[in-house]
Amino acid sequence: MPSWVIDRYGRNEVLRFTRDMVFPAIQYPNEVIVKVHAASLNPIDLSMRSGYGATALNMKRDPLKIKSLDTEFPLTLGRDASGVVMECGLSVSYFKPGDEVWAAIPPWKQGTLSEFVVASANEVKAKALVIQNVENDSVVFKFSLDNNLTNSLWLVKAWGAHVTAVCSHDAATLMKKLGADDVIDYKSGNLEQQLKTLPSFDFILDNVGGSTEKWALDLLKKWSGATYVTLVTPFLINMDRLGVADGMLQTGVTIGSKTVKHLLKGVHYRWAFFMPSGPSLDEIAQLVDSGKIQPVIEQVFPFSEVPKAFQKLEEGHARGKTVIDVVNKK
Repeated sequence: MPSWVIDRYGRNEVLRFTRDMVFPAIQYPNEVIVKVHAASLNPIDLSMRSGYGATALNMKRDPLKIKSLDTEFPLTLGRDASGVVMECGLSVSYFKPGDEVWAAIPPWKQGTLSEFVVASANEVKAKALVIQNVENDSVVFKFSLDNNLTNSLWLVKAWGAHVTAVCSHDAATLMKKLGADDVIDYKSGNLEQQLKTLPSFDFILDNVGGSTEKWALDLLKKWSGATYVTLVTPFLINMDRLGVADGMLQTGVTIGSKTVKHLLKGVHYRWAFFMPSGPSLDEIAQLVDSGKIQPVIEQVFPFSEVPKAFQKLEEGHARGKTVIDVVNKK
């Protein structure tokens, strides 16, 4: 079947189009096969293309080492998709062939840059009615601007949060349109000092990392349950660099020491990871159908131009989803 795959890790040159990828088969009774109409690219696809997390993901793919080495290749990237159910496992009762669905596929499985993909039923949900195949009292503080930011901003606003968004000046209008209550231009001066002029925050979501972590936790309300969550963690990098045992040990020491250190200062420190969640997809679908969330699409690429889509995402400063029209193979 038509697919975009990689046979080794690297940059854009490792992407290869093939018409000979093995058709996916249902191996467990809770799985479904989905004909992909549209997929999208996310930052994790760039990282996985370069080998990020290979040690941990290979362990998840083949924990007992039953298969040969390099079991991930040829590897199909892409973590989410919209399409139609083609076949259902014996225990699947919520879907039937022909149902329109969207899906989030975990990173240890073959991805969605393919004509068909197999997924567990809990990774697939009925598509929001208004989505086409191609598109509280606490204060939430955001860093950077990409797919994660635009989608997260919609979500926390739907939950009633007061949102402060950090982005460049040229993205300020979009942030306001998405519902940000305050917009801070990180290029206009010292970011830390600008944020200190605002009331303390109940929650910080950091998708940039780097030196931000050194001062961002000081912006939280102390002894109130306020929490800092970062999407940039050393967990998979440690395992790639040190191996499974030493990597997990190093990771445990790091997260443990940071959690205790900040807890003694009156704030919570957490790491976050991508994980498909059926109930979360259901909640998002309801918010989309009610108009509280509107998907933001940066650009749509035909299936033949997947490398161009990767290049576009790699350039940074995305203003929404980078979508792949899988049906359009021209």
